[in-house]
Amino acid sequence: MRRDKFVVFLILCVWFVISFITNILGPIMPVIIDNYQLSLTLGAFLPFSFFLAYGLMSIPAGMIAERFGEKNSMLIAFGLTFIGSFLFALFPGYSIALASLFIIGIGMAMLQVIINPLMREAGGEEHFAFNSALAQLIFGAASFVSPFVFTYLMSELDGYNGGGNLFINTLSLLIPKELPWSSLYWIFSLIIIFMLIFISFIKLPKVELKDEEKVGAFQSYTELLKKKNVILFFFGIMAYVGTEQGLANWMSKFLNMYHGFSPEVEGALAIAWFWGLMSVGCLLGLFILKLADSKLVLKIFSLLAIATVSFAFFGSAQVSLWSFPIAGFFISIMFSVIFSLALNSEDKHHGSFSGILCSGIFGGALVPLIIGWIGDQIGLRFAMLFLFVTLGYILSIPFWAEPLVNNKTVKFAALFKKK
Repeated sequence: MRRDKFVVFLILCVWFVISFITNILGPIMPVIIDNYQLSLTLGAFLPFSFFLAYGLMSIPAGMIAERFGEKNSMLIAFGLTFIGSFLFALFPGYSIALASLFIIGIGMAMLQVIINPLMREAGGEEHFAFNSALAQLIFGAASFVSPFVFTYLMSELDGYNGGGNLFINTLSLLIPKELPWSSLYWIFSLIIIFMLIFISFIKLPKVELKDEEKVGAFQSYTELLKKKNVILFFFGIMAYVGTEQGLANWMSKFLNMYHGFSPEVEGALAIAWFWGLMSVGCLLGLFILKLADSKLVLKIFSLLAIATVSFAFFGSAQVSLWSFPIAGFFISIMFSVIFSLALNSEDKHHGSFSGILCSGIFGGALVPLIIGWIGDQIGLRFAMLFLFVTLGYILSIPFWAEPLVNNKTVKFAALFKKK
């Protein structure tokens, strides 16, 4: 199998773009709510539209990739993402935003399904673990950078009267003066056009899907959905993604409402460090899971996440400002541990099971919406206590999970021994 480092580089670029576009919602949420004069519930429909598409497309995306091939499927995915971004850039209204984010979500879901097997094929199975960790780092880096881009654009374009550089001056001509954040979607559109052109001229390797990567027949889904543990793990993924997006989408608004922090500055900074510390946690988690049983790790990190989130909700302004990002560190390993525990609990139909689990990304749509609705009734602080429900469910997983195979562990000293 020929290794293609250039294709690996392309895939890492795709991961960066996915993260840069996906995780910008958190920083801009408070500003959109204020600009459109939305209730918390209506504001929550923005991430709901995006992650609803993720949940609905996880299984069909695999079918599309198998039917049309990786390159054509990537072009379709980026084409849809461009349509969604460009539509939002041209008509930055609330109703258009809902439709645009749904279309963008479809494109992002397709890309994530396509690029994992492609990474294995292009980089080689022997390097897949390293490349996957590198992709996670790139994903986190993009999420870390995007809030700073948002802060820069808001500082330059809010009340802009000319005199800026060519880039800022051009953006100012394209956007409504009262909606400086909408410039992000012009930038997204430009990035996507570049990616479409770039991919069009690249030859991608043909991917031979492994059993755990194949979509599977309809019968395999019905067989799996009859099993209690499959449903329980599905809710586990829902709980994790709901927790992640509940924090990412509402922390800036929370910090603004209860501590007076600016969404464009401190709120954006908190979200940047939330994603940054998640990346650090993912990398550190690779070593921790070599040393300790994954169920024990999940228990400890769940308890620490619950404690940290408590400080974020009820601590002083500075304690809250830093507790939200630190919570990102403690939830960082949850997705991979839950996913691996789930797959290790079944001896067949791993491809279909993966599709079911990925549909649990719908939790990223549902939980922020629940928080927004409750927030309109009793206030955002008490609404965010709903995250204790999702974190409590995650904490329960190690107590009932019964994997057929446990993760292999070694003693600390063995990690540094030469083979």
